[in-house]
Amino acid sequence: MDQLAFYRAKLAFEIDSWDVVDQQQQGKPLLLVDGRSAAAYAQETLPGAINLPHRTINADTTAQLPRDVLLVTFCDGIGCNASTKTALKLTELGFTVKELQGGIDWWKRDGYPTVQGGASCGVTPSADCGCGG
Repeated sequence: MDQLAFYRAKLAFEIDSWDVVDQQQQGKPLLLVDGRSAAAYAQETLPGAINLPHRTINADTTAQLPRDVLLVTFCDGIGCNASTKTALKLTELGFTVKELQGGIDWWKRDGYPTVQGGASCGVTPSADCGCGG
């Protein structure tokens, strides 16, 4: 792969917090998907995010997700791979997906607020770990 193709591909599959907020302010539809456990989501997440633990993702648990909007997956940050696992599984199911660079950690570093999570989708994993499995 040449260098131009690499950077184009990277931008096609990743998004940063500024671009998320910019798209939201422009009214472009996107759905934030927290791929961590329900316990991690309840403690802290991004405003408007749904919880869909990556361990629970299948055709049944995603049946109600919109297919006409960009799904932006995230987790704690660069030390967590739940966002990548979530992005992979959702992409395999045919959704349009981008992964949020830096997760919650970089979101907060960029000055954006977080909230305590509300209702979650899917089944709560047996472990409270946010990204393992």
